[in-house]
Amino acid sequence: QVQLVESGGGLVQPGGSLRLSCTASGVTLDDYAIGWFRQAPGKEREEISCISSRNDNTYSAASVKGRFTTSTDHAKNTVYLQMNSLNPWDTAVYYCAAGLGAPYSSSCPPSYDYWGQGIQVTVSS
Repeated sequence: QVQLVESGGGLVQPGGSLRLSCTASGVTLDDYAIGWFRQAPGKEREEISCISSRNDNTYSAASVKGRFTTSTDHAKNTVYLQMNSLNPWDTAVYYCAAGLGAPYSSSCPPSYDYWGQGIQVTVSS
């Protein structure tokens, strides 16, 4: 049984930082790329980053580039999303997802097979 479990969300003040974790079981991140998505109320889901399975190449959307960093700890089968300089418009439910993308590519997989349950991030003073 495949599970992706997000953790690390919560309430943070503008300008603050949070680190989200996505821990996988039932699949190895040596084979699966991980994407991070977010969905704010009334808005479409947005893919904000992904990381390849073999050489940890990353992609970041323009909306988070320079502020958010994605990394993998293969020993822990966990992907991290370090979020700095958070703004109120970063408020959303954040999801991680696993997909079989090109293992050395910085391009995100065309589709994802497994999804986490989502975790709330709220940026507010």
